[in-house]
Amino acid sequence: MGKKRLKVKKSGILKGTYCLIINNESDKKIKIGKLNDIEFNKGFYVYVGSGRNSLIPRLKRHLSDDKKLHWHVDYFLKEKTVDIVEIIFTISNEKLECALSSLISESNKTIDNFGCSDCMCSSHLIYFKSKEEAIINVKNAYDNINKEYKNLNYFHKLINS
Repeated sequence: MGKKRLKVKKSGILKGTYCLIINNESDKKIKIGKLNDIEFNKGFYVYVGSGRNSLIPRLKRHLSDDKKLHWHVDYFLKEKTVDIVEIIFTISNEKLECALSSLISESNKTIDNFGCSDCMCSSHLIYFKSKEEAIINVKNAYDNINKEYKNLNYFHKLINS
């Protein structure tokens, strides 16, 4: 079976939806933008977002330490004990962020009002005790909506080719 090639628009812009798997190494309270201080438990979080105008630069931005704090997730990621450990994403013109967030959060703890100021969702940040549990839930959500997904290794190959 040969490698699948990405279908890139003539402009070279990929659109899609992503899930950041984030490790928080300690219990802490963090001020998140205009939200109040939020208590974050030690563990793993899934942040669901989209790059509807440009997926690759959005993911690069999330992985960068050098950025202005704009989105809720930026405030969380700036903490020294918080790090992205995996990215699972799909390339699609469809708006999938809310559907994925809803599926992933079905039986898991969410951080109210986080990352969802532009939609009617209760949250786009979901807590898990383990990395494995977070990844399984994300993959199951993608499978549930019949979308092929890629991971962080694939992203690195994509930006380095």
